[in-house]
This record gives sequence, C-alpha cells and structure tokens, in this order.
Amino acid sequence: VQQEFTTCSGDVRDIHLLVEGIHCAACVWLIERGLNRAAGVQLAEVNLAGKRLHLRWDNRQSKLSDLIRALSRIGYSAVPYDPETAEGSIQKTNRAMLFRLFFAGFAAMNMMWIAIALYSGANQDEFRSFFHWVALVLATPTLFYSGYPFYRGALGGLRAGHLTMDLPIALGLSVTYAYSVYVTLTNNQHGEVFFDTVTNLTFVILIGRYLEGMFRHQAVSATKRLMELQPRVALVMREGIEQMTPIRGVMLGDQVLIKPGYTVPVDGVVLEGHSAVDESMLSGESLPVSKRVGATVSAGTVNTSGALLVEVRTQLNDTTLSKIIQLVEEAQSSKAPIQRLADTIVPWFVLVTMICAATTFFIWNSQDFEIALMAATSVLIITCPCALGMATPMSIAVASGLGAKHGILVKNGLVLETLSKVTHFVFDKTGTLTEGKMSVAQMKCAAGQDDEAILGVAAAVERYSEHGVAHAITAYAEERQQSFRDTVVNDFHATAGLGVAANVAGRRILLGSAAWLKQCGITLDAQLHLHAQTFEADGMSCVYMAQSEQHVALIVLADRLRSDAQQMVDEMRTAGIKMTLLSGDRRPVAEAIAKQLGGMEVIAEVLPQDKDRVIQQLQNEGAIVAMVGDGVNDAPALIRADVGIALGSGTDVSVESADIVLMHNELNKVLQATQLSRRTLRTIKQNIGLSFVYNAIMVPLAMMAQVTPLAAAITMPISSLVVIGNAARIRTLFKK
Repeated sequence: VQQEFTTCSGDVRDIHLLVEGIHCAACVWLIERGLNRAAGVQLAEVNLAGKRLHLRWDNRQSKLSDLIRALSRIGYSAVPYDPETAEGSIQKTNRAMLFRLFFAGFAAMNMMWIAIALYSGANQDEFRSFFHWVALVLATPTLFYSGYPFYRGALGGLRAGHLTMDLPIALGLSVTYAYSVYVTLTNNQHGEVFFDTVTNLTFVILIGRYLEGMFRHQAVSATKRLMELQPRVALVMREGIEQMTPIRGVMLGDQVLIKPGYTVPVDGVVLEGHSAVDESMLSGESLPVSKRVGATVSAGTVNTSGALLVEVRTQLNDTTLSKIIQLVEEAQSSKAPIQRLADTIVPWFVLVTMICAATTFFIWNSQDFEIALMAATSVLIITCPCALGMATPMSIAVASGLGAKHGILVKNGLVLETLSKVTHFVFDKTGTLTEGKMSVAQMKCAAGQDDEAILGVAAAVERYSEHGVAHAITAYAEERQQSFRDTVVNDFHATAGLGVAANVAGRRILLGSAAWLKQCGITLDAQLHLHAQTFEADGMSCVYMAQSEQHVALIVLADRLRSDAQQMVDEMRTAGIKMTLLSGDRRPVAEAIAKQLGGMEVIAEVLPQDKDRVIQQLQNEGAIVAMVGDGVNDAPALIRADVGIALGSGTDVSVESADIVLMHNELNKVLQATQLSRRTLRTIKQNIGLSFVYNAIMVPLAMMAQVTPLAAAITMPISSLVVIGNAARIRTLFKK
C-alpha cells in the first residue's frame, strides 16, 4: 500500500482512501474531526460526493495502519482509493443497501395488511394479541438487519465521543420499537403498537439514502467520464511480439502499439508511423492533429487513421489525463469559505435535535403518552443537517465537473467563491489577448548592410533562445533558406524582458528592445527608429539588432488578436468589470492592441519581476484581481493575484502557478469561468436558504404533533434531494 498508493515527501505521507459508510455532512465532520486529532495528521479532507478521504500525515508519529484503525473505531472502513476499483466498491455498497431496502420493503408491505386488520377492528377481539406478535416477528429482523447502518453509525460516533445524525434515527426507531414490544409482551389493552411505524420508517429512510447517494454520484459524474477515457490495457511490443498488458504494468521506455480507432493509453513519443489523432478531449481542437515520428501523444486521445508505435515517456499517475482527473477530484473535495457556516452548525445540530425531541415529549406526555412518543420520534427523524451540509460541497463538485467538461480546470472551491467577486481583470498581451504566434512581417536594415547576412547572424543567435520571438526569427530565416545552424555562436546570454547577446565570428551581436540597445551603449539609427515608431503604432513589435556596437537592423513582428478576444472584452465591459492590459512590450504596441479592443488601461514595458508589483498595487487600492496569462514571466503575477488563470497553451510553471487552467486555449473560457463561479455561489446561497427554511417550517410542525413519523421520514430525504437537484441545475449553465 505504501509503495503503490502513497506519495512521499521526506517523512510526510499522502494518500487517498475510499471510505465506506459516508452518507451525510455529519459523517464528514466526524471523520475529519476524529482524524485531525490523531498524532501526526496534517490534513484530513473528505469528499462527500465521492466518499473519498484525502489524508496527509507524518509517518514518524503515526503509521497508516494506525490511522485506518482510528477510522474503524468511529465506524468507518477504508481502503486505498483506486479509480479502477472505486466504481466496483460503490456498486457493492449500493447492492448491500438494496438488499436491506428490499427486505424492509417486503416487511412494510406485509405489515400494511396487519395494520389494516388492526385498524379495521381486530384490535378489539381475541386476534389482537396474535396480530401484535406477527407484527413483532416482522419488525424485529427489519430493525436489526435493515436498520443496522443507523445503529453502526450511532455507536461509532458514541465510541468516539461524538453525536452523529444516525443517533436520532436509531433512538427514534428504538424507543418506538421498545414501547411496541412492551405493549405486546404485557398484552396491554389500552396501548397501541407501532411496529408498522418502525418498518415504514426504516424502509423510507433507506430509500432516501439510496436516492441521495445515486443522485450525488450522477451529479458529479464528470470524474467518472474522465476516468473512462483511460484504457485499461495496452498493446506492448516485446521482442517483436504484441502483448496485451494491463495499463498498470506498462513501464517507462516500453514501446506501445496503437492501432487505428484505439484510444491512446499512455503519454509518449511516436517512434514509427504516421496518423491523425483526435485531441479534442485536451485541446478542444475539433479536427484531428497529424502525428509523425518525434511527435508527442497523450493518454485519452483517439488514434483515427494509421498505426503508431509510441515510446512511453510518463508514468500512469503523471500523464496529462491523470493530472486533469486529480485536479477535478481535489476541487470537488475542497471547501469554500462559505462552508464554514455549515461546519459550525453541524456539530451542534444533533444535540439541538435531542433537546427539541425531549422537550416535545415532556410537553405532550402530560396529555397523552402515545402522542408524546410519536411527536418526539417525528422531531428526531425530521431534523436533518444533511441538506445544509451538502449545500456547498455538492455545488462545488458539480461546478468542478462541468468546468472540466468544458476545459476549465478549477483547483479548489475557494477559487470559485473568489472569482465570483473579482472586480478587476488583468490580461497579459502576448499569447493571451493575441495568438502568441509571432511571425516576421518584414525586416529593414541600415544603409550599406547585407539583408541576407544580417538575417543569418540574427537567426544563428536566436536559435539558442526559447522565446517566441526567437522562434519567429529562425522560422523566417528557414523560409528564406538561410543556412545559419552551422554558424558558431559563443557567450550567448539572455536577459529576461530585454534581449539577448552573443559573439559571432568575433563580433558582438545584440537583439532586443530599444532600451536594451541603449543600456548596452548603442546609439539608435534615426531612420530605423522612425520606422519602428510607425510599426509599433500599428500594433507590431520591433526587435532592434546591433552588430559591432552599431545599430544595423530592425526586425518587425506581427501577432494577431485572438478571434474571441473582442467578444470577451465587450461582455466584460458591459458587466462593469475593470480591465488592464499588462505587457512587457513597448507602450505604443500595447496601446495599439488596447485600441483595437475598444480601449482599456495599459501598463506597458513592465519587466517580469515587476508584474506582481502591479497586481499588488491594484490590490492595495481595494480591487479583487484576476490575472490571465500564459508565460513563464506571468507566474509571479498569477500567484500574487486573488485568482490566477492560465491558458492551457502556457508553460508548466505558469499552469502550476495558476488557480484555474483553461485547457482548450480559448479566451472566451475566461468569461465562462466567471459565469460558472457566480452561478455556483448563487446556488450555494440558495441551498443554504432552502435547508434553513425546511428546518424552520418542519421542526415546529413536528413539535406541535402535526407531522407523523412516516411523513417526517419522507420529508427528510426530500430536503436533501432538493439541494442535490438544485446543485445539479448548474450543469445547464452552458446549454443553449
């Protein structure tokens, strides 16, 4: 277990466990509270929808076996979470509940005939005692077999020193059963038996719990759909022979054959073959992408035409698909700040329920014992914090799943709540508002310079850089059939946000901004600088080149606006959201882009290390800031912002630094993410309101003896189902 399912960081261990027996918010509270008190436990978070426990602990202070035993002492069993077996475990639990449910249903149907007989007059003659004993025979196994989950949960909580929501149910059933047994054994002619109430309550509550679990599972089915994208087996080539191998048995360096129509099982590099791969799951690109030797492929994508031989480069747990699933699961199990209200109320809910039931019994007992008994039982059954406890996690779970389906990966619930309150969006320019695909529009050289020679030297230097500008220059040189790759380049050095420097054939070469050349003591050519101002006013970027301390050329680069940038900016402007364009490019270029978008505040010529200072300044002015970017130099600003949003085309550093990742590389997803966050927060507030209204109406009615125990058992799960149904409505957000 330690090796296969646990991740280690020194002595700190981290594992996800599948916990059986979780059915309500009180269970979540009990498990988290119980484990957080254990020695060495640093984190214990329960995902109610998925019945999963995220556990992090110091292995020097506690072993995993000790923590699992501590969990079992409070009434819950746990096994390591494995996506392949989790579904089977959930189905097994559901089958066990169905057996209990069917048994209770059978008893309830037969009990109905007995109740009809007793209410029809049989309770007045010699058959009264006979029917009471038959009812006892039916109710006893129903209570202790079908009602076993209630007693297990109640006793587990009491052993841990906590009151669970199973306790009022178990108490209500036990008291009603005990009084009915007393009447039956003593043959009391004045008392009534309520065995039908016991069986009907058990049956109805089990139905409610089964429906809750089923609807919860369906509401957060996005994770299941993602898991289904991962093939269970792969065709591994060993000594020229195809071997069908379980996906967990595929190792790094193995060669996997992917036939046409098959789903790619691993992340790797194509060694042989040519095909087109459907990557819509990851990139949102509707057309298949051509794959040749040297191209990368990702697990979960679909090979459409030719066969591919792929070398495995990433372990199963580190594939892009696995990371997406992990992000969604972490978001679904996270807690938003608004949930603090529910977490504060739930621990006291059971105690208040017991007090209300006792008060009801004593008030009504002075008039009629049986009315007092039924009213108190109704109070015990009808009061439930489940709806309140599920108000937030269900909404976040559904929203996270919907976001993942549309390429919006939300890392935790806090982000959704914060994004709904954002008042100021800051956009990076290159690769965010623009396509980020720089291309050389033209090149101008100073008088007396050889254009082809200058371009060859520029490309030779830029091939050592990873910047998008460098790729544009080298691609332009290749289009012009320049042979620059054999040119010897020495002492290459890049200065982030300014430019690069190197030595070529004894000559010092500089490429970068005008400020970079000035900083290096180069005097700008007046004519070239005049041209640069004209191009920058049209939204083009210019790279200045110096050779042997002389400004010799100007390379003009063009980058088009994204097709969806205008619509997104217009809709945000209509919504009254402030926007700022933040760029390291020259101010005329940035202002030209802002002008094309209808105008917005521009902060230009900002060095990478200063971007987070701009964000901090906006925050100091009272703004709640979201930063949208895609480059390495955006990472500090993404971390500093209240919400960091990274486009999926961005670098790994940027994605890791972001709170939301837009996998489909579409800018309109920023607006969709904002809409999703606002809808989620509104739904959470609605659910909390519904749960309060339910308890405010039904508890007083039960205390007034206006609600029977059976009616209480019916309305209790309905309140939870209403919350689940309302949360599920979030899935309709993007439907047209």
